[in-house]
Amino acid sequence: MRQNWIEFLLRLPVLFLGFFLLAIGIVANLYSNLGTSPWGVLHVGLSNVTPLTLGQATQLVGLLIVLFSWILGFAPGLGTLANMVFIGFFVDLVIAWGLVPLQTELPWQLTQLVVSIGIIGAGVFLYLRVQLGAGPRDGLMMGLVKKLDKSVSIVRVAMEVVVCIIGYFMGGPVGIGTVITALSIGYSIQFFFKIGRFDSKSEQFDLPKLYEFLTKGKKK
Repeated sequence: MRQNWIEFLLRLPVLFLGFFLLAIGIVANLYSNLGTSPWGVLHVGLSNVTPLTLGQATQLVGLLIVLFSWILGFAPGLGTLANMVFIGFFVDLVIAWGLVPLQTELPWQLTQLVVSIGIIGAGVFLYLRVQLGAGPRDGLMMGLVKKLDKSVSIVRVAMEVVVCIIGYFMGGPVGIGTVITALSIGYSIQFFFKIGRFDSKSEQFDLPKLYEFLTKGKKK
């Protein structure tokens, strides 16, 4: 059991590195100033119509998705709950610290947009790789991949079209960057899955499985 705890603790730095990369990618995508990602459109739209910061809006949406996914039978993992809290926290931190520049010239806008898509894909891969549970949005994505037997790219694009429409009607920023991100983010994630040799259908530790792993021995 002690070995399992050590293995679990060794996964946490990678998990939080993935979260931090995702926060940087989210802010970089927004600050490319070409319209933000579809989920970003929803989060910014929500922050426009409520007193919430961008990070807090991200947390609230994550909570609602966790509850919805749980109703559908997808139990959250530790990574799911940590994602729900810490990505929003890191987003507000990245903004407050001014870690990402706001671009105003087209060449740099496009460059930052492309880089942000790559960073988001790498962040998703890192925190899913440790198998402590997919984040709220990606947990729903992974669940739909399994349920519908469709590729990550197809499911991701479909999800993001829907949330983008909702966010647009709340005043979220939609532009060419939104379209590019919606059409390419799934391929970015799939690219990192491929080079990292990670199976998108691999089993994640939800909370009951994690408890069993830590208290009764290795998962079989």
